[in-house]
Amino acid sequence: MSGFWKRVRYFDLYLTKPRPEKIMRMIVLLLSMLIPAASLAAMLVAIDVPPLEGANINQQFGTDPKQAFMPKKALNSPRAPVFQIHASDPDTQPLPYYRIAPDTYFFFGNIAEVDGINRGFNGNAGFVVTRDGVLVLDALGTPYLGRRMIATIRKVTKKPIRYLVISHAHPDHYYGASAFASIPGIRIISHAGTEAYAYSTTIERSVGYRKVFLPAEMRNFRAVVPDILIGGGNPSHLVIKLGGKTFEIYDTGFHHSHGDLVMWQKEDRILWISDLAFNGRVTYIGDGHLHEIGAMQDWVLKQFPNVAMMVPGHGAPQTPPFSMVASTRRYVDTLTETMRAAIKQGQSLQDAVRLAGIREFETWPLYDLNHWINANFVYRTLEEELF
Repeated sequence: MSGFWKRVRYFDLYLTKPRPEKIMRMIVLLLSMLIPAASLAAMLVAIDVPPLEGANINQQFGTDPKQAFMPKKALNSPRAPVFQIHASDPDTQPLPYYRIAPDTYFFFGNIAEVDGINRGFNGNAGFVVTRDGVLVLDALGTPYLGRRMIATIRKVTKKPIRYLVISHAHPDHYYGASAFASIPGIRIISHAGTEAYAYSTTIERSVGYRKVFLPAEMRNFRAVVPDILIGGGNPSHLVIKLGGKTFEIYDTGFHHSHGDLVMWQKEDRILWISDLAFNGRVTYIGDGHLHEIGAMQDWVLKQFPNVAMMVPGHGAPQTPPFSMVASTRRYVDTLTETMRAAIKQGQSLQDAVRLAGIREFETWPLYDLNHWINANFVYRTLEEELF
């Protein structure tokens, strides 16, 4: 039996194109009104795996505490912070945060792979305070960090946390979600692909890997299956009105993961783009769909022409002209054309990847970690298409 029939869940009723399944979604919504709220709560899935054997605890691309740095402000910062998270700090201790707009707050993560220094704080997250409650976007990389996010929100406001939106189910954005699941009345939202990920072997390997570096933070880890899942493909979306603010949450397909969302904070003209573009580091595309990256970037720029600020999942928020979108696109397009030419020339996968360096990006953070994986992925994708 599929996860759909295990419990009732909401779907978007604001589709811009008529779809046959809209009738089913309306039925689901009506049924949900007759079911006690507790039955609509997010589900927690136990991931009972040991630490991954053979993983090297000394990360080559981790956080270097000797380079400690905290920007005075996050918006348009040319550098991301470099800071250490101490496992001995209580989970009631607030995390560092930035106010990037009225009522809008930002957790600015290290640009590094997960290690025992950043302890999973290697991505961004944020929250918006309204007169009727708080909406949170992403949950960082462990339940421990999720609890510290909650402590930070409580430092800023005592208003209830109403919503958690998970942009996608990569660990650095998703694994802190279980800390929020016990908050009374909270609704947790993500892409429908998150449910499949929570029951996959992929998450088992990922959890086992993180247990090597973060044994305490990952002990008894539970994956969250949100109670509100958005699916159906772009431009499917969900609209939330909370305390005088409007949040439009859009399905942007599978450009980066098992399923990706972006969120439009309408009145403030802030677009939370997650990993659709990376600011100041090389993207990772090995879990996504190559051709959806450019398509979704084009759609976002057309759909939201008056954006005042974009907030990425990695690196600093930006004001126009959004150079991070252009640089991410340039990297992906350059790599795609390089690998397409290699295939047409008859180069093997091994040779094509070895020769696939891109000089413009080779000094960017995480280039050596991600680029060769990306090249392998692009070659295989294009080879399937061409042959």
